[in-house]
Amino acid sequence: MKLSILRSAFVATSTLRNHPAQLADRYQNIRKMACASSSTKVSAVPELCVFDLDACLWDQEMFEMSAMPSKTLKGDLNGKGEGVLGVYSGRDLIKLHKGSLIALQEHAAGSHPGMKIALASSADTPFAEKVGRAALKMLEVVPGMTVWDLLMRDWDNVDVNQIGRQPPLSSNKARSHFPRLKEAT
Repeated sequence: MKLSILRSAFVATSTLRNHPAQLADRYQNIRKMACASSSTKVSAVPELCVFDLDACLWDQEMFEMSAMPSKTLKGDLNGKGEGVLGVYSGRDLIKLHKGSLIALQEHAAGSHPGMKIALASSADTPFAEKVGRAALKMLEVVPGMTVWDLLMRDWDNVDVNQIGRQPPLSSNKARSHFPRLKEAT
């Protein structure tokens, strides 16, 4: 039985971008606290890990992008091979943060059994949402597997991701995005 405190995880920008190793340390501390305060069996893996997009999963703000992504930048995917490391929106390059890429690669490799990933982003405009979704379908986690492919793998090709502010979504992710993700799990 999984403990409700571990039902979901929000991956913070600073942890992923600057200190990916701290993510594992923080997670282990949460697990130890949960084990100490409960007699139920605790899973070491949350059921759901939710990423924000802008300045969390990647390094850009989608509302600042001027064009739909089209041109790609190929490069090394953390030693996993060559793939699409970045996509250009006009002159702006959208790239996954290193910690985000590591977390997604670990998930793709099955390092966190039983866990699914999803997105919650309050992209400001319909265009920002389209740019974000296009980038997700182009950026690769490992060669041949995009971020979008990985998301769809977890949810049997159903898009449960909550991206945007158009109704029923709002700028308040706690009131609109996360309850809808909870329903999906």
